[in-house]
Amino acid sequence: MNDRVIDAQSQPPAPSQRGAGGRSGARQPSLQPVNLLAKCELFDEQWQPRIVAEVNDYQFKIARVEGEFVWHAHEDTDEAFLVLEGELRIDLPHGSVTLGPGELYVVPRGVRHRPVAEREAKLMLVEPRGVVNTGDAGGARTAEGDRWV
Repeated sequence: MNDRVIDAQSQPPAPSQRGAGGRSGARQPSLQPVNLLAKCELFDEQWQPRIVAEVNDYQFKIARVEGEFVWHAHEDTDEAFLVLEGELRIDLPHGSVTLGPGELYVVPRGVRHRPVAEREAKLMLVEPRGVVNTGDAGGARTAEGDRWV
């Protein structure tokens, strides 16, 4: 069985090509795997996630991050952080969790958190389609809509 993520290409599939989550029609899979670190090299902006794939109603996003993000919570969903390169600290109300390459942490829904990277880190995030990166906080670091890479 092949466990690799299928490439969602540079833009979202047309609605008629989406097959899961109640959408009609089957999507033709790409024959290329997604190289997450190579995709990270296609943009420079910090804290501005880019979508690389979708599975049902979930999006796989990559981001380059450095410095402190805003304290925020996602009231309706959990948020998964997977470090691809570098180190990420996630501050929580009761302490902090530090992640290195290949490590995953899930922040439960409703839990206030603040990601921090002392030096640039590259991440993959997994969250439902439509989730705003700054959650309930808003502000200047809010990503502009769904951007694919």
